[in-house]
Amino acid sequence: MTLVQLRVFLAAARLGSFTAAAAAMHMAQPSVSEFIRRLEDAYGTVLFVRGGRGLVLTAAGEALLPIAERTVAGADEADRTLRAITSLSGGTASFGLLRNAKYYQLESLVAEFHALHPEVRLRVIGVNSVEVASAVASGEIEAGLVVLPVDDEGLQIQPLRRDEVLYASADPARIAVPPTTSDLAERPLVLYDAHSGWRDPTRRQLADRARLAGVRLDAVAEVEQVESALALVAAGVGDTFVSRAVAQSTPAQSVGFTPFAEPLHDTIALVQRAGTTLSPATAELLRLARRMVESSPLLEPVG
Repeated sequence: MTLVQLRVFLAAARLGSFTAAAAAMHMAQPSVSEFIRRLEDAYGTVLFVRGGRGLVLTAAGEALLPIAERTVAGADEADRTLRAITSLSGGTASFGLLRNAKYYQLESLVAEFHALHPEVRLRVIGVNSVEVASAVASGEIEAGLVVLPVDDEGLQIQPLRRDEVLYASADPARIAVPPTTSDLAERPLVLYDAHSGWRDPTRRQLADRARLAGVRLDAVAEVEQVESALALVAAGVGDTFVSRAVAQSTPAQSVGFTPFAEPLHDTIALVQRAGTTLSPATAELLRLARRMVESSPLLEPVG
C-alpha cells in the first residue's frame, strides 16, 4: 500500500467516481482505476461497488476510509513542517546573544527579523557567552553571537568586531594611570557574571594575564549583572571592568573609566556547530546579526 494509492482511494470515495477523482488529481481515468484495482488485489477485497449515484464503499472501504484520512493528513502535515523548516514561511529560528547585547543595540535584531519574516517563530537566549557556545555545541540552538575566548571544540567560529575593555573605579587615583594586571591583584574587585565565574571570556583573559604575572585576582563581591557591579563601584565597594559600550551607556556619576596598561578587548564572534547546515530561518537571523555587528559604530575591526 502506497501513499499515492491512499490519495486516489480518498479522492474516489469523496467524489463518487473514478472520472471525478482522475480530474481532481490530474490523472487519466484508467490510471485511477488501475491504482484501485492493484490495492484491491493486494488484499483480496473489494473497496467500491457501483450504485445508482456512483461509487459506494464496501465494508472494507468503510474500514479503510478513516485510516486513510489520518495517514494522508499526517503525511501532509509532515510535508508542511519540513517545508516551513527549509523556508522562511514558518519554522523556528534559534539563536544565542551575548549577555550585554543591548549595549550594542542587538536587541533590535529580534524586532527587525520578525518584521521581515512574521511567520517564523524565534527562540533567542541571552546568557553569558560560555553558555551560548555550549548550547550551540550541544545542538540546543543553531548559532549565536559570543565574546571570545570560548571553548571551540565542535564549533565553527568567525570573529567579527571587538570592543575595548576599560577599568572602572570611583577612586580618581586608581584611574589616573592605566592599571597593570599586578595593580588589579592589589585592589578590591567587584565582578559580574557570577554564575559563569572565571569561565567568562573577559575574566579568562585577565586570569591568563595574572598567571603570567605571577599574581592572583580575587573579588570582594560577585554579582550577576554588570549594572549591579557598577552600582557597587559607585558605592565605593570596589572596582570592576566593562566594555567601552557599557561605559558609554553608563549615566554620568561617580564612576570613572580608563584603559588597561596593556589594552584588553572583547572580541565578538559568530558561532555555529562545525559541519552542520543552518536552517534558512537561522541563517537569515545570523546574516542580520552579522550586518548589525559589522556596522556598529561602537565596535572596531579585529586585529
